[in-house]
Amino acid sequence: MNGLRVRIERVALQVQKEISDIIRMQVKDPHVGFVTVTGCEVSNDMTHAKVFVSVLGSSEQRTETMGALERAKGFIRSELGRRIRLRVTPELHFKLDESVDYSIRIGHMLGEITSQESPSDIEKQEIRADE
Repeated sequence: MNGLRVRIERVALQVQKEISDIIRMQVKDPHVGFVTVTGCEVSNDMTHAKVFVSVLGSSEQRTETMGALERAKGFIRSELGRRIRLRVTPELHFKLDESVDYSIRIGHMLGEITSQESPSDIEKQEIRADE
């Protein structure tokens, strides 16, 4: 059973790589903005794949891009079938990955906290770290 899980993970990585390349090089829809494929989960029977994408831009641009990916889903799946030899090409389900937005928001908060600290607080922390 462990060997099957390894194969599924390898297939998921290859699917992620190929879909990223297909979107970047072959999808010609102008509504597809700056998309990054951040992850892929393939079901145990390899008939379904959740593709996590991050979209740079406003929420309107994200909605537009997700709609364009849904419309291009058939094309992307057929190209994926040509590139990867599997018994069944997985059905694609695009999901918006908001973890990148979350990490950016946390980074901004940490930056604000750091900028609010007085220089004497930072010097005290540096002295403690040296000891």
